Amino acid sequence: MNIFVTGLGCISPLGFNLDENLTQLRAGKDGLVRSEYLESSYKNKKFFGEVKKDTASLLKQISVTDKKGLTRTDALAFIAFKEATEQAQLQKEEIESVETAFISASTVGGMCLTDELYRDANLKTYTSDYAESYNCSAHTLRIIKEYNIKGITNTINTACSSSANAIMLGMKLIKTGRVKRAIVGGVDCLAKYTVNGFNALQILSDSKCSPFDTGRDGLNLGEGAAYLVLESEELCIDKPKYARVLGAGNTNDAFHTSSMSDTADGVIACIQEALSDGGVRADKIDYINAHGTGTQNNDQVELTGFKAVFNTIPLFSSTKSYTGHTLGAAGALEAIYSILGIMHNEVYPSLRVKEAIPGFDTQPVANLISDKEINTVLSNSYGFGGNCTSLLFARP
Repeated sequence: MNIFVTGLGCISPLGFNLDENLTQLRAGKDGLVRSEYLESSYKNKKFFGEVKKDTASLLKQISVTDKKGLTRTDALAFIAFKEATEQAQLQKEEIESVETAFISASTVGGMCLTDELYRDANLKTYTSDYAESYNCSAHTLRIIKEYNIKGITNTINTACSSSANAIMLGMKLIKTGRVKRAIVGGVDCLAKYTVNGFNALQILSDSKCSPFDTGRDGLNLGEGAAYLVLESEELCIDKPKYARVLGAGNTNDAFHTSSMSDTADGVIACIQEALSDGGVRADKIDYINAHGTGTQNNDQVELTGFKAVFNTIPLFSSTKSYTGHTLGAAGALEAIYSILGIMHNEVYPSLRVKEAIPGFDTQPVANLISDKEINTVLSNSYGFGGNCTSLLFARP
């Protein structure tokens, strides 16, 4: 069964919509800044991939019946969801149809309101407007309510592979005939909770991150939201099609809570599973959008996996060098960047790579490529706990 991507929507540190993101990717301009809106003692000490609007302005941007208790996470999700569904030309009755699934993802959820959560949980105040806003599914429930979604819905939290797994689940629901359409993706925003957590792990860089550089010293946290509309072939015969979803693989190396096995067991297995699921030979991959966080462990392990799977490692880069690590939004945002590469025959480079990691006889793309036919792309996302996911997209 052919499954096509008919809608794309995103908001990220690179811009407030798909076109703005594409412009920044082509220009090689990252969105990493000292934070303006984050309430954290680290806001001026670290670099963050921050969406360039305060929460009040983001909430003004969305048309929602009831804005009581809406968080920054919710606002980002509504903005990207609207763009994706509008680009896919979905009518109200199509979004409401039981044939349409909505699978979203988040790790932070409403915990962006860390201080409010603390006060509510410890009865430091009267119950606030946000009492039902803290869990990772809060944004999903608000979108379901606003759009009167009646089909299968779910919220996935598998750490940094969350929205990649949302895409995979949507694909599988269509393949197995449970639905004919799936709106899939994820959202996360910057939060004191995650900044403190990642800082405690000592993997936040004081500089702008440099994935796959030998001098890399950690990641930058980012925020954003991204959604894709997947439709079975019968629903989109007369629609523009941006990519075909070929396959997906998901594995777990069960090695460590916050790092991957040095032998890249999970990476190798999920790539091989995606290739098998999509019926694609390894030598047919034109480009890999790598997970590429900029940490010592991730980048070394990911290259180890590439070397084991591919006789010749394809072109690869990490777009986290533009956005930072957007956690639950990363898989969907990077899937969209992969599809933009297919649409425009472009490869967006890894920024700030001065010296490639030794021992692999390869290095990431360092400059924009705009003259190579990109037919098949692999997009990788790996999460804490060893949850590894690879998605396979192709020219429609």
